Amino acid sequence: METQRPHIVPKYVTYGFFLIGLFSAIAFRAIIVLQRMEPNWVRPVWYLGVVGYILFFFYRFGITKKRKKAISDYALIEKVESKTLSDEDRKVLLYLLSSIKVSLEDMNYALIFFLSIVAIAADIILGLVKL
Repeated sequence: METQRPHIVPKYVTYGFFLIGLFSAIAFRAIIVLQRMEPNWVRPVWYLGVVGYILFFFYRFGITKKRKKAISDYALIEKVESKTLSDEDRKVLLYLLSSIKVSLEDMNYALIFFLSIVAIAADIILGLVKL
């Protein structure tokens, strides 16, 4: 059975899942504000955040598995160590490196970090103001 060479997904897929992850991060951070201003919205927003994270992290899980499978299927680590790369191996390495390069993973983590800090600050401020 021949291994199918991995490929980069279209940009709209990458950006779509990035936005799902970002939306979920915002939803979870908004809960702290909604608790004080509109408590009836907490549960629906929480569910939206959880469903968004389920989709986002399932997608990320698939990407990670695909990268690891490509490394294993093509024995790339061993070939790089032994310096015996075929043209097909170079294409798979190009896929892996390109996939990592175009990934918005780092941006997502940075935004989650930033929004978490904003959520903590908002909770402290709203706690002091007592809306």
